[in-house]
Amino acid sequence: MDLDDGPVVGRVLGTADATPLTFWVAVEDGAYLQLDDVVITERELPEHAPVRIAGVVTAVRARHEGVVFDSDVFLVADGTLPATIQEAAEITTTRVDPEVYVPPTPGALVHRARGEARAGALYFDRMDRTIPMGFGRDGAPMFLNADFLDGTRGAHVSISGISGVATKTSFATFLLYSVFRSGVLGGAGETANTRALIFNVKGEDLLFLDHPNSRLDQATEDSYARLGLIAGPFPDVRVYAPPRPGDSSGTPDVSSRLSGVDPFYWTLAEFCADRLLPYVFADADDERQQYTMVVHSVTAHLARTAQPAEGGIAIDGTRLNSYADLVDFVVEQLNDDATRGQWAGSAVGLGTVNAFARRLIGSKKDLSRLIRGDLAVRRPHQINTAESAQVTVVDLHNLPDRAQRFVVGVTLRTEFERKEKAGTAKPLLFVVLDELNKYAPREGTSPIKEVLLDIAERGRSLGVVLIGAQQTASEVERRIVANSAIRVVGRLDPAEASRPEYGFLPPAQRQRALLAKPGTMFVSQPEIPVPLCVEFPFPSWATRPGEAGAAPSSTLRSIVQAGDPFAVVARVGGGGISDDDIPF
Repeated sequence: MDLDDGPVVGRVLGTADATPLTFWVAVEDGAYLQLDDVVITERELPEHAPVRIAGVVTAVRARHEGVVFDSDVFLVADGTLPATIQEAAEITTTRVDPEVYVPPTPGALVHRARGEARAGALYFDRMDRTIPMGFGRDGAPMFLNADFLDGTRGAHVSISGISGVATKTSFATFLLYSVFRSGVLGGAGETANTRALIFNVKGEDLLFLDHPNSRLDQATEDSYARLGLIAGPFPDVRVYAPPRPGDSSGTPDVSSRLSGVDPFYWTLAEFCADRLLPYVFADADDERQQYTMVVHSVTAHLARTAQPAEGGIAIDGTRLNSYADLVDFVVEQLNDDATRGQWAGSAVGLGTVNAFARRLIGSKKDLSRLIRGDLAVRRPHQINTAESAQVTVVDLHNLPDRAQRFVVGVTLRTEFERKEKAGTAKPLLFVVLDELNKYAPREGTSPIKEVLLDIAERGRSLGVVLIGAQQTASEVERRIVANSAIRVVGRLDPAEASRPEYGFLPPAQRQRALLAKPGTMFVSQPEIPVPLCVEFPFPSWATRPGEAGAAPSSTLRSIVQAGDPFAVVARVGGGGISDDDIPF
């Protein structure tokens, strides 16, 4: 054995079967093995090079030897019955080199793997480009193979865990930070052209990615340095938020960040010309619903007949200046026997038309502030990552569910179509979307689900990488989860952990996922047969208003505002937002 293999921790157990894929190790006195430790042993073969067998500890046990009854433990503790305490660890093989699959010999020395031996056991030595993703239980860095993230050999990430304690969004943003700051994407120019689109659906936590974290300490900075990263905020961020309800000036609807935020909305002309009506009905419906035929018929008719008219639109000589006007006009046309056929088609029954009309009328309250006819057409208002900062954050948390679905669906469709027209995978676009089970549920169909399926199945070739987070992977469309090369699990609900979607976790890791603390994730990637337990460092960017430090003015990315770009209100201690110890 090389000295790089580390100290001896025990010998291959002779009282339990050893196989090429799993074996047990008797731990030496004075040594220990914990879950996730990496070990290595060697077997000599006749007329063949020695075979090195490396693996990860997946179970550990301790027992008294020399006793028979359960009650003997009290006699042993009193010193009246002699017994020996013996610890043993189950090892799941990760690598055999050369690939001669023979079991390790009972009694063979087992070493703790360190340095190059550890890198070889976890296949880090075969990764041409590595992305640091945190630390193992042994305190050494853990890496992700960039080939399975950027589309070279795979793409997409699925992150599952309980809301509030699984730190799904924290890990997703740390992964993005690591991608952008590690240089893994190539030269400075290619890294600068790579984009990320993040949808903020809970609170205003993600609106401060460009602010340093005021709670950052020297120990955390040292952790980043050990991963080859510089601790700090995201350097290039633009934030978009919907206009406030009833505000004719289009002021962004945010409370804690009052500047450096741009409004987003769609004009009535864009709504009609770009055929956005189906995304008003973006909730997953039973495929037997008939009114979807009316949706497409009305969408096509609006695209043919609506003409721009000073911010609003005109249809057949009628001027419409708001989304409510448009809805009332469409419903009126559908209720008129003379015009119903032109709008809905001749083969559609009145009951189906009424079902469509009811749902359309119900959308007025939710979408009126997003689809406008009273704001300047030439004013910048569209979300376009190609012309935005490196990281674009779209705030949805103040929008009702229907409006959130509309924004997510339309934005993803627009970005995906833009990548299709470009015809090249570079530069990459990373899309971070929480609550994936809401937008792409296992049952039913919807325009958003179709877009997400398209991204999951064709996004790799077009340079669109989905980083999806959800509480329950079992409720997400199977093809989206199946197309995710990287699967990440934080703390799980007991019932969810038993679902077959988590079959890639060994039994011990499934049990541990019920106890995982915030910041601990189990990461599965194609090259490594056992998921890795990873602890990622505390975010070096602000994860809530109370953590936001002063940001340099060079990070200003607002199009329409020119004041102090990083004014922060509602700070902790000033009657503002409360703080806690969990990042998200």
